[in-house]
Amino acid sequence: MDETITGSVLVVDDEAGMRHILNKLLSGKGYSVFTAESAHEALELARKDHPDIAFLDIRIPDMNGLELLTALKSQDPDLVVIMMTAFGTVETAVQAIKSGAYEYITKPFENDKILVMAANAVERRRLIDRTRRLTEEVQDRRAFEGLIGRSKSMQELYALIKRVAATESTVLIMGESGTGKEVVARAIHAQSPRADKRFVPVNCGALPRDLIESELFGHEKGAFSGAHQRRIGLVEAADRGTLFLDEIADLPADLQVKILRVIEQKEIRRVGSVTDIKVDVRLLSATNRDLEADVKSGRFREDLYYRLSIVPIRIPPLRERTEDIPLLAQHFIEQFNKKMNRSVCGTTPAAMRLLREYPWPGNVRELENTIERALVLRDQGEICEEDLPIQLRRQPPEAVNDTYLLDQSELTFQQAREAFERSYLESLLKANDNNVTRSAMLAGLSRRRLQELIKKYGLK
Repeated sequence: MDETITGSVLVVDDEAGMRHILNKLLSGKGYSVFTAESAHEALELARKDHPDIAFLDIRIPDMNGLELLTALKSQDPDLVVIMMTAFGTVETAVQAIKSGAYEYITKPFENDKILVMAANAVERRRLIDRTRRLTEEVQDRRAFEGLIGRSKSMQELYALIKRVAATESTVLIMGESGTGKEVVARAIHAQSPRADKRFVPVNCGALPRDLIESELFGHEKGAFSGAHQRRIGLVEAADRGTLFLDEIADLPADLQVKILRVIEQKEIRRVGSVTDIKVDVRLLSATNRDLEADVKSGRFREDLYYRLSIVPIRIPPLRERTEDIPLLAQHFIEQFNKKMNRSVCGTTPAAMRLLREYPWPGNVRELENTIERALVLRDQGEICEEDLPIQLRRQPPEAVNDTYLLDQSELTFQQAREAFERSYLESLLKANDNNVTRSAMLAGLSRRRLQELIKKYGLK
């Protein structure tokens, strides 16, 4: 056995001689040993020193040994306990094992047998600890599935998600199109107490305006023409789970009041009904717009804004975390290798330089689409410059939006934002041959919203 400390051991026995023998034997083989003569002392030592294993006498003055076993296991379920007694019976052994003991030994015992038991018990404890860590790592990866990045801003985002997930507070997720707002919402749900219940995503901008109330809150039979039977709405479908309202800024004013009622009173009313229904939902929402500006302009209710944004989360755009681009690119390469039966191993240094220098107005979604396009063109080897879209190869990053990048100090915030939006939309439409439906999908907008922006900026 290794002469270094191999683990920590708690010895509980009311006989001073036995405590001394075990202390000398185990410490001589490198174990860190704590001894106790009573149950009270044993519980205090276990709470303070967190031993790996415990040798526990079955007869202790102030508590039955099996009761102490249960108490110790309640403090640390992974504690490996070996029961000791000079009055061993089969019944006592069976009872000890059923109560959670790892092993059972009768006095007097051989020293070598104690050392073998201790070594096996510590190895079992180490195995339990490793299994738990691996399980937690797998759960973390599943909970953050889709969120890729090691940059400081992403580490801060992961930490914030973990903190808010355990609460019932509303969360407003803010970020540009393509940054992964729904992925963040799913990560919050996956780590929350509601993880085993439904996650119901709703794109407020994609719902037909004349049917949005029925989609959200349901309707009764005969509530309107075509309502041939009762229908459960999306809010009610999320009962006891999580409701995610994406593009919350597109929610009509009359329905903003009803969402406020869901938050404050936990109630809904189906279209055509006079009865209120209680619902228990955790509400998460997201927007790529400046909701504060919408509040000031009267397009969005101030009271709803403050109720939605108890915890605001901002997702950094890709241009603010370019150090994550190699990791993201490799992730998407592996993803599309499997999906498209390709064997691409990475990118050339020149191609990676272009990927890192491009400002990515479409964020992670645009990078994903770029890698998919590259794997359509290349089935093995490395992604080269010629596999990348023309805007990455021929357009200097500074030229993406001269007004936005070079003259921003002379603009108001609103002017700079509009200049960026116009330039981004021009580039997006050009890259997609003016296909509005595909452009809207890539930008993470509803077709209606993109058409509104095209009209706003006078784009053809």
